Amino acid sequence: MESDQYLYKEECYNIIGACMNVHNELGCGFLEPIYQEALAFEFHDLNIPFQREKVLEVHYKQHLLAKKYVADYLCYDKIIVELKAKDSISTEHIAQTLNYLKATNNRIGLIVNFGTTKLQYKRIIL
Repeated sequence: MESDQYLYKEECYNIIGACMNVHNELGCGFLEPIYQEALAFEFHDLNIPFQREKVLEVHYKQHLLAKKYVADYLCYDKIIVELKAKDSISTEHIAQTLNYLKATNNRIGLIVNFGTTKLQYKRIIL
């Protein structure tokens, strides 16, 4: 089995590459939904399997909660991708992604920030 440090390395590389393509084309300054829509085209063009605005169920003990999370993308059926268009990636963004991972039992999340002149991304491992 892959070590945690390199878990889904190729898949993450592909996702980040797609995000870089979008950032190189659009630059910074747009709202998050613009990047989200453009990224769907990029994922499709690069044959990266994805589900957009994936609804994530949350359980408390044995109860399914009515409130749901919505992740921007679930790629390869195992990597949560959360998009931002902010000044930087914050601790709140990290906490949000960790919650998504806990809710889904997935191991890897990517936070991608399009809001700066250089694309920012952070790999979160649960």
